[in-house]
Amino acid sequence: MGLSTEIESLGAHGDIVIVGGGLAGLFCALKLAPRPVTVITAAALGEGASTAWAQGGIAAAVGEGDSAESHAADTIAVGAGLVDEAVALGLAQEASARIHDLLAYGVPFDRDLEGRLAVAREAAHSARRIVHVRGDMAGKAIITALTEAVRATPSIRVREGWFAEALLTDGDAVAGLQLRRAGSVLTAPVAIAARAVVLATGGIGHLYAVTTNPPEASGQGLAIAARAGAVIADPEFVQFHPTAIMVGRDPAPLATEALRGEGATLINGRGERFMLALNPLAELAPRDIVARGVFAEVAAGRGAFLDATQALGAKFAHEFPTVYESCISAGVDPATQPIPIAPAAHYHMGGVAADARGRSSLNGLWAAGEVSCTGAHGANRLASNSLLEAVVYAARIAEDIAGAELRAATGRFDPTTLTRDAALDPVQEQSLRAIMSAKVGVIRDRDGLTDAVRTIAALEAEAGSTALTNMATTALLVATAALARTESRGAHYRSDFPAEDPALAERSMTTLAQARERAAALSKGANILRFPTRARTASA
Repeated sequence: MGLSTEIESLGAHGDIVIVGGGLAGLFCALKLAPRPVTVITAAALGEGASTAWAQGGIAAAVGEGDSAESHAADTIAVGAGLVDEAVALGLAQEASARIHDLLAYGVPFDRDLEGRLAVAREAAHSARRIVHVRGDMAGKAIITALTEAVRATPSIRVREGWFAEALLTDGDAVAGLQLRRAGSVLTAPVAIAARAVVLATGGIGHLYAVTTNPPEASGQGLAIAARAGAVIADPEFVQFHPTAIMVGRDPAPLATEALRGEGATLINGRGERFMLALNPLAELAPRDIVARGVFAEVAAGRGAFLDATQALGAKFAHEFPTVYESCISAGVDPATQPIPIAPAAHYHMGGVAADARGRSSLNGLWAAGEVSCTGAHGANRLASNSLLEAVVYAARIAEDIAGAELRAATGRFDPTTLTRDAALDPVQEQSLRAIMSAKVGVIRDRDGLTDAVRTIAALEAEAGSTALTNMATTALLVATAALARTESRGAHYRSDFPAEDPALAERSMTTLAQARERAAALSKGANILRFPTRARTASA
């Protein structure tokens, strides 16, 4: 199947292309106005983005007595020694300005009786600093407001129903994208030129059998950047939300952390509060600790439940309408019954390595939101910092592009090697998701990771579709990095190396070429205990 180079067939608008219709992509497009931009999104605008599913809100030190320094300190403490302290402080210092930007775009954040922004508390925050909308509707409200703002902005052209399956390069720079109609097997891919490409494609949760993320969060953006040679940072760090609602749905509905902030407790099938014995903060311990606690109860056959019957009771429906509806529709009344839960893949701390301006290691490529890795989250993300990072870096990228001297979009591209069909093989997809959950999940070990790397490498080579190839590429990066990190740190837990190793208190930097080298060594039976965690080069 050949590659069409008739750029006019898609009608790119301007010299900047943003891939992704979530918070980072839409906010960046609005911040670039009135400069013409094209936004590419596989789903309809406002759908298919994890932002819309975010329940807690945005962390910002806007409450009385709080400070950016305190917010940064909490971020650093949770990140298990890998947070870039300057990045964390910068993020916290810009939070208030970005919240006011969102207010200007029409986001109806909650107010208290005196008209000030209402703030809630979530796990591992030392103060009430989560700005929210009706308790658990922040993500939906933000996406709705930004979607309306984007559609009302003449400089932004939205192309819905297209997904980016490859980055195209011109020499040492990204110069365009290879696109294909979403859900179409027979149509040929289309190439478009761009002087600047912003990846805002979201995370990787759908690589796992149990996830809170939409199907579009399948690591496509990370894969296409890696294939083009971009450096990938910290891919082994996957955050598992401890309280996904287990009612047989894919994706699993989320029971927001804010419920525990309001006093809901975690109990097993015997009614025991098991977190009391695991951490002094109990239910409000960092997510990785809570996730392992929940995982242990489920694995032991005792089950795990979130009990808000005493903390909220009859107030549940009003305070947390989204969670309430998810439970009621599945036959669980959270006002009177504990909610069955399990850990689920929720957020990827790793991603395309991005500097303070959102620039990747490739000329012409920026990354924002969950697809990126800025050093803000370290080994474990602090609750509600994800939406904050998305808006802060989207704004920085817009400012950087506006002031940059961009290369001319020539329309001449290095050829792509992806010539497969677009349709996913459901059996191969389920196999990949199953092995990621079983071997590269909440608790990992060498044998399981070795098996996963070998299996995923074979799947990447044999995949019959571009989408599945990209999923396997991202999975390989995660699994090989997890095998390389022979310690437990933050969200990465190795049962065979249960302690932190001070010698490994540094971020991972790798490339796809290195990941494949590791997989090839394992396939030849190499008995490798530890791989290097630093990338030798910025190109594959």
